[in-house]
Order: sequence, then structure tokens, then C-alpha cells
Amino acid sequence: MSDPDPGPGGLPPTVSALMERLRQGPSGLGTTSLRFAPREQPPTAETTTVATTEQTSGRPAPGSPIPGLYHHPVPEPDPERVEEVGRRIKRWAVDEVQAYPPEWEDQFDGFSVGRYMVACHPDAPTVDHLMIAARLMVAENVVDDCYCEDHGGSPVGLGGRLLLAHTALDPVHTTKEYEPAWAQSLLADAPRRSYRSAMEYFARAATPSQADRFQHNMARLHMGYLAEAAWAETEYVPQVAEYLAMRQFNNFRPCPTITDTVGGYELPADLHSLPAVQRAIALAGNATTVANDLYSYTKELDSPGLHLNLPVVIAEQEKLSPKEGYLKAVEVHNELMHEFEAAAAELAASCPDPRVLRFLRGVAVWVDGNHHWHQTNTYRYSLPDFW
Repeated sequence: MSDPDPGPGGLPPTVSALMERLRQGPSGLGTTSLRFAPREQPPTAETTTVATTEQTSGRPAPGSPIPGLYHHPVPEPDPERVEEVGRRIKRWAVDEVQAYPPEWEDQFDGFSVGRYMVACHPDAPTVDHLMIAARLMVAENVVDDCYCEDHGGSPVGLGGRLLLAHTALDPVHTTKEYEPAWAQSLLADAPRRSYRSAMEYFARAATPSQADRFQHNMARLHMGYLAEAAWAETEYVPQVAEYLAMRQFNNFRPCPTITDTVGGYELPADLHSLPAVQRAIALAGNATTVANDLYSYTKELDSPGLHLNLPVVIAEQEKLSPKEGYLKAVEVHNELMHEFEAAAAELAASCPDPRVLRFLRGVAVWVDGNHHWHQTNTYRYSLPDFW
């Protein structure tokens, strides 16, 4: 039976309490290794869906959260780790895989990979563990930029490009005659070089089960790319339900599902595959992806053509103004966040296996860190004048 009285942020009290316990980590004998290192605690009173004073009218101040967006503030990421990850990932991207030419350097720096990864993975034992996630994140963005969007991307022929890039993650097993040609193709462009190298580093740290899990989640991502590309080619504006279905695949899901590898442990396959675990992961990915739609809204409006995002699709299909479409998309995000937290809390109560609890905590903290990066990355994002 659900709780009758909502708690902070609209969640029932027991759900709020369970999520707070998840974020704090387990307690008791034998659980010390499951907790994050002590960190400065954020002001919990700011976990909110209420606009702050400076956001009550006009464009919110740079670096402010979206007014009305349900989120959990996080402590400022460790600056030493941020700097070290930033230094290493730039060296990898520029020198090791030649993914970024000099003219893109400001864009790479503005992405703030180090802040992103440290905010999302505060339980990473070492910087080497953080680099596992950093390389994969950068590689995914190289593919998106070069194949799909900003730097020469196009929906035309995308399927063939993505298929060949995917073989850098999920190797082709072919004949001796044709294997050398395939292996050479992995060096043909920046996306394939990036995927190949990032996956090699990941596979060294991951178990076979974790590597297989990641490969399948990347196939999901690529299927979402292809659906969006097909709509772009035919100039089709999907129904809201169709768009949300596409975004369950073209979303952040691969990132939080490697939280155990980055944390230096494994959620075994039999536990990871539980429907309740998969539901929590899917909801986390969906909520964070809608948050991305909201924070990148003005950036995407400046791009040529009609760029599909949830506010645009809602406004178009439900005959609303741009402001009304945007504010309704905020409501969709908040509902998805509440559903994620309820699903995670229910799973934590019904399956209190310490490995499941640790993984759920990693996913929840990844969601919070992902929001923090979007909110504070003023190089990439600014908010519309809707308040």
C-alpha cells in the first residue's frame, strides 16, 4: 500500500526515507567498503521543485537549476580529481585517438569532462577508475558529433556508420581473409578510434558480464539514434509517446549502468537482469535524458532545422506555446524522477542485498551528478526566458 501523505518533493515519506538511506549508503557491520569516502554534505534543504528568489522572473541566473525541476544538489566535485581527469582525458582524446583537432579545443574544454565524471562517480576508488567512464563518455560524444550532429553528422547513411562503429565495441568474428580489413577499419575515423580504445580500457577493468552488458546498452543507444535519424529524414514529428519511447533508447542508460565497474565492484548478472532493477535503470535514464532536453533547449533552438526535444514535441503535438510545452516537459521530468525513486526504494525494501543497494545508490548518485553538470555547465547551456 502506498503512503497517503506526500513527503518532501511530493514523495511519500517512506520513499523519501529509503532514497535518503540509499544516497547515504548502507550501515552496519561489514558495510564500510560500500560507503563513499567522507565528503562535504550539500544543503539538503535545497532538494526542491521550488524556484529560488533570483529565478522568479526572466531568465534564471547562469548556473541556476531550472525553476520547478525536481533534483538533489550535490557537493562540489573534488577539484584535484577534476583537474587530473581533465588533463588525462584531453591527452587521450587529442593525442592517443586523434579525436579532436585544434579548432575544436575550446569545445572540448567547455564540455568539462572532469567535473562531469567526478560528480557522477564520487565512489570511484581511483582516477584510473574515473578514466574508464571518461573515455566512454567522450567516445560516445565523438560518435554523436561526427556521425549525427555538430561536426558533419547527418541522418543519411547513419545506419551503416553506426554499425561499423559498433563493431569497435562488439568485435566481428569473421574469416582469416577478411579479419585484417575489419581490424584496419577501426582506425578509419575518430568515432571508431575512440570507441575501440575506450572499449579496450573498459574491458581490462570490467568482468565479461559487465562488458556484455555495456555492449547491449550501446546497441540500444544506437537504435535510438537510428529512430531519430529516420524521423529527421522524413521530417516526421513524433507523437509525445513515440518520442519518449525513442528517448528510452537514445539516452544516458549506458552511463549509470557502468557505475559498478567504475566503483570497482560488480553487480552480478542474475541481479542486474531482474525486471525491478531494469525498471529502475530505465527510469533513471529516462529522467536524466529529459533533463538534458530541458537544459539543452536553447542550444538546440540555435541549430539549423527543427531539432526534436521533448518541449518542442509537446508544444507541436499538443498545440501549446513554446513556454507551455517547456513547462509541461518539466512536469514529465519530475514524474519520471519520482517514479525512479519509488522504484528504487521499493526494490531496496524487497531485495536488500548489499550489492543491489550499492548499485542503486550508484545510479541515484549518477542521476544527481548528471543534473549538477548540466546545471553548472554555463559554457554549453543557458535557460529560456519562461519565468
